[in-house]
Amino acid sequence: MEYLIGFGLALAAALFARFTGLDRDRAFYPTVMIVIALTYGLFAAMAGSLSVLALESVAIVGFIVVAVLGFKFSAWIVVAALAGHGIYDFFHPHVLNNPGVPVWWPGFCLTYDVTAAGYLAWLLLRRQADTAR
Repeated sequence: MEYLIGFGLALAAALFARFTGLDRDRAFYPTVMIVIALTYGLFAAMAGSLSVLALESVAIVGFIVVAVLGFKFSAWIVVAALAGHGIYDFFHPHVLNNPGVPVWWPGFCLTYDVTAAGYLAWLLLRRQADTAR
């Protein structure tokens, strides 16, 4: 069920951003990536585990740096960061025991991330096709 909800919410958020014009600003998807990157840190803080928060912070900083690079240079880097975070979600429960992470979170977040990456890639390809005309 978490996969279906992740897909639905990612699509709903993307369509909402599209129809309201929020995604016209090139900072939108890098900001989404930064918020996504912070969630595992939030879970560690909620569990009161400073040692896990320190470990999560390494990945958080990495994803934030990539999001900023994507903002500065190419939205395709943000697509890669979102997809990369989906991969991170898949391996996360097997690599790091964060006691604050709900059991359903990795599947939900993986699906959200991959869906958001796919939607952003579709937008970028569509914009390229429009400018080629």
